[in-house]
Amino acid sequence: MAAVLACGPDAALSHRSAAALWGFGEEHRAYIDVTVRRTSEARLRGIRCHRRPTLPVSDITTRAGIPLTVPVRTFLDLTTVAGPKTIERAINEADKLDVIDADSLRRALDGRSGEPGVRPLGLVLDEHTFRLSDDELERLFRPLAAAAGLPTPLTKVMVDKFEVDFFWPELGLVVETDGWRYHRTPSAQTRDALRFQRHTASGLTPLRFSHHQVKYEPRHVEDILRKTLSNLRGHPAPLPGM
Repeated sequence: MAAVLACGPDAALSHRSAAALWGFGEEHRAYIDVTVRRTSEARLRGIRCHRRPTLPVSDITTRAGIPLTVPVRTFLDLTTVAGPKTIERAINEADKLDVIDADSLRRALDGRSGEPGVRPLGLVLDEHTFRLSDDELERLFRPLAAAAGLPTPLTKVMVDKFEVDFFWPELGLVVETDGWRYHRTPSAQTRDALRFQRHTASGLTPLRFSHHQVKYEPRHVEDILRKTLSNLRGHPAPLPGM
């Protein structure tokens, strides 16, 4: 609060400092990030002032009584000072804390075209929010399974009271896919854990791929399927480095 007040009217925590206050980032050890209007002349030790022409009211809120940028603006600012891995961790934490989820964050970028941070943040989010239709998923996945040596699977069938995407009963192999990496609610996380536990306890081999992997990382998907098939048929693949 002292840093914000020192920077004058309409100042607000931003970038790493705002992310830290929201709970999905870490503040820089050497300084506090504060966003101010470009006309501000603040030059204070221990404070990094980020000047911009305007600071829309809609981009500012308060937390613990301290003015700070809203989650969407915080992520855009954070993307300009941090790498993709840091942003991925922040998205995950924000999701778990119910501050904002990946889908909502991606939709919020649509009205901010051209703003700093939009393109790199969009690239990170696209991997997490990408989703195929059921028909397209099946059309893309089947050739990968065939190339790995797997027979034709059953699709959208019930296994242990759960609907699965692909199932090979003769191999005991279950493959499920996600449209996004993050399961936002505790109930969804619990259901996923229960599903995995039930399949494993029944002697099945469960695998999970993201829709993004199926479409954009097909060689990886094929490789995992091939190695899994080899293990199931009693011919384990050599361990890495052997």
